[in-house]
Amino acid sequence: MKTLVAYFSASGNTASLAKRVAQAAKADLFEIKPVEPYTDADLRWTNPLARCNKEKLGKKSVPIADRVANFDEYELVLIGFPVWYYTAPNIIETFVKSYDFSGKKVALFATSGGSDIAKAPGKLQPLMKGKIVDAKLFRPDASYAEVNVWTSNLK
Repeated sequence: MKTLVAYFSASGNTASLAKRVAQAAKADLFEIKPVEPYTDADLRWTNPLARCNKEKLGKKSVPIADRVANFDEYELVLIGFPVWYYTAPNIIETFVKSYDFSGKKVALFATSGGSDIAKAPGKLQPLMKGKIVDAKLFRPDASYAEVNVWTSNLK
């Protein structure tokens, strides 16, 4: 089953996890990057005027810098992100809206400082025609063995 791991990482935690997920799933890896990179100030969620808060609360679309080549070839797409406001950052919504997920299995994985991933599938599923089959919250330092068990169960 041809697999893609697509991820957005704000601070590097999700990037590190995504690399382990791609290795375990024997998948291609694609980093979802905003056209305008985030600064540390943009990510300071404790500041109500920070970009991350303005985007999430304002339901703003976040333009993505690159596209996945040959997206139609993938049967399983694993989408990774840090949890923002109990769901995926807006850039993930932009990513999902940018492709045709018809006939694809989709699984979500995330990192978080304390929030869970429970609301993310319900927010993202209506934006795609594929089927979200699982959503898993990992500690940023999750072991390869833990990640491997999860990815093995998706195929």
